[in-house]
Amino acid sequence: MDQDLNKHSNETRGMNRRERKREEACLDILGAATQVFRERGFAGAGMREIAAAAGLSAATLYYYFHSKDEILYFCQDRTLDRTLDALQLARKTRGPVAERMMTLAMTHVLCLIEGVEGTAAHFEVDPVTPGLREAITAKRERYKDGICALIALGIRRKEFRRCKPKFAMRGFLGALNWTPHWYQPDGPDSVQEVARHIAEYAVAGLLKRG
Repeated sequence: MDQDLNKHSNETRGMNRRERKREEACLDILGAATQVFRERGFAGAGMREIAAAAGLSAATLYYYFHSKDEILYFCQDRTLDRTLDALQLARKTRGPVAERMMTLAMTHVLCLIEGVEGTAAHFEVDPVTPGLREAITAKRERYKDGICALIALGIRRKEFRRCKPKFAMRGFLGALNWTPHWYQPDGPDSVQEVARHIAEYAVAGLLKRG
């Protein structure tokens, strides 16, 4: 499982030097932007404040991102790609559906609380630029549809209790998505422990009783 969760890192290492340097710069900017978003709110944050927090000139910041919408899109798009990869793996893997959902749920939680991408991924706002917003929405719908399909498979195999998959999907994702609201990075539990416990709770709600 660790190999699957580190797939994103392996892809980054496969980049050429120029691409890797740009990737690192974008992640540094994302880290600074996250802090500004938290202090000022997304609506109140400005590109000048983000540039200052990142230790860059405004011109340098605009070289990487033309707007704060693009910064948010960068974060959310990368996070969705990771969860969609995990979904694809869950759908292709053989074995109990509950185990596959467990692995998927852990990856989902880790995407939200692990590293700078995770800290910014769950802002409850979408890019306002129509093209960016539509791209994010389309990926989210693919992810939701895929989870519904897995839940329906679990019901057919009598692993999961009978229910409407679309409602079960919302409850499942709701449990996972609430994690960043209470998670404390300096708390006693590691990100892996948090992800495992929340994933167990979310999957338990799907299991057939008795």
